[in-house]
Amino acid sequence: MQAILLSSEEVAKRAYRIYEGGIRKKVEIEENIGKMVIIDIETGDYEVDKTGLQAAKNLQAKSPYARLFGIRIGYNVAASFGGVMERVSSDFRYCD
Repeated sequence: MQAILLSSEEVAKRAYRIYEGGIRKKVEIEENIGKMVIIDIETGDYEVDKTGLQAAKNLQAKSPYARLFGIRIGYNVAASFGGVMERVSSDFRYCD
């Protein structure tokens, strides 16, 4: 399989399009708020867990060369170093 080189911005754009295209309405429920959803941008497969580590391992077991991207459910950032993570409203959209 030939790899297509993508910038980190393009990986993020694809992940957010996939997330907004159907994953969000499935995973953005109260018990998942604050958890990580990890998305394989090539296949659209995804998994949810508290930190995203096990989800990433599970997706890589299915496809060792998967291009993965993580989104913290219900927040505008995945992590914050000294800043503040803000909850987003249910009508917030990550991409255009």
